[in-house]
Amino acid sequence: MSDSASPSAPLCAAPDPQPRAPAFELPALSCDTHAHICGPAARYPYSPERVYTPPDALMPAYRHMLDTLGVARAVLVQPSVYGTDNTAMLDALAADPVHLRGVAVIAPDISSAELERMHQLGVRGVRCNIVDVKEGKGRLPMDLLGALAERIKHLGWHLEFLMHVDEFPDLDVLLKDFPVEVVFGHLGYMRTDQGLQAPGFLALQRLLKTGRAWVKLTGPYRISTGTLPYPDVTPFAHALLAAAPKQLIWGSDWPHVMVKGAMPNDGDLADCLAAWAPDEKLREQVLVHNPARLYGYSAA
Repeated sequence: MSDSASPSAPLCAAPDPQPRAPAFELPALSCDTHAHICGPAARYPYSPERVYTPPDALMPAYRHMLDTLGVARAVLVQPSVYGTDNTAMLDALAADPVHLRGVAVIAPDISSAELERMHQLGVRGVRCNIVDVKEGKGRLPMDLLGALAERIKHLGWHLEFLMHVDEFPDLDVLLKDFPVEVVFGHLGYMRTDQGLQAPGFLALQRLLKTGRAWVKLTGPYRISTGTLPYPDVTPFAHALLAAAPKQLIWGSDWPHVMVKGAMPNDGDLADCLAAWAPDEKLREQVLVHNPARLYGYSAA
């Protein structure tokens, strides 16, 4: 394994080291449901199969960002640069089991004992990434995913997808009888110029209404055709919140790997949520109550 960048795995920009406080006060026990810990590369080397190379993005810097925003809880998601080696994430979880949860990437032949160990450390889901990969891009291996879901069902885990929902106009039919709950990143990861009536986005809303699916309000810069505050994303957030307000969660997407364009400040990104969910009670639902249900946090 190598910790250096290559032409096929370019080095990403680092996050803004000086986050500012949001313009509104986040409620107590707010949760950031989507962040990655990367590095130190010298200790946790990256996979040679990666498609990007992040700079070190470590817990002290991430905790500083959370404290600045007023966020108490966080979910660490295994980044693609580590493949199925979850060591860096699991070590971070072990250091703060009260406030942190995790979403892992696992091999099909993982042992039951290892799954149980991950559960004890705070893992509550498994990630399926069909975007940031060299092989299998844009395809859902349903047989493999179904078998994986059966392995994790008894633990109460979910399956998190990083996928472009516009590529799956029958998404709700495809996942109608899936054995575990499913989560979608980046508002479905569909460019806003596809429009609110895109069949895949409508299918996502239908799936949300079943109560078996969730969407993360994350990464607006990944789907917007504009710049901060990404106003073209707001109608999509409104549509999802109107469809199933109890199935939406928020995340920072720190350290914002592979951002195309200017690196946003995390305070500015948090302020986007005020436009997406202007009602204070709705924001509390998204920031506190919904993630507590999905990730198994206590009420206090």
